[in-house]
Amino acid sequence: MKLINIGFGNMVSASRVVAIVSPESAPIKRIIQDAKERGNLIDATHGRRTRAVIITDSDHIILTYLQSETVANRVNEDEELLEDEVEEDE
Repeated sequence: MKLINIGFGNMVSASRVVAIVSPESAPIKRIIQDAKERGNLIDATHGRRTRAVIITDSDHIILTYLQSETVANRVNEDEELLEDEVEEDE
């Protein structure tokens, strides 16, 4: 299982991530509000401004203070490290 650091030592399973989106649009704001009402919202911002929203396959919504690009880069870095390890083993 590959974990992605989303700030302040919080981790998310990379295999469960469906999308990483900006919180600025009205539809995403509605998704956040609905998740809050359902109890499926995880706030990992530690009181900071929400800059990215992570949507998981279990319908959990995760808020993080990191930008969407930063989280995506962390996912890609982990994938590149795994590919390099596989190539070294061969």
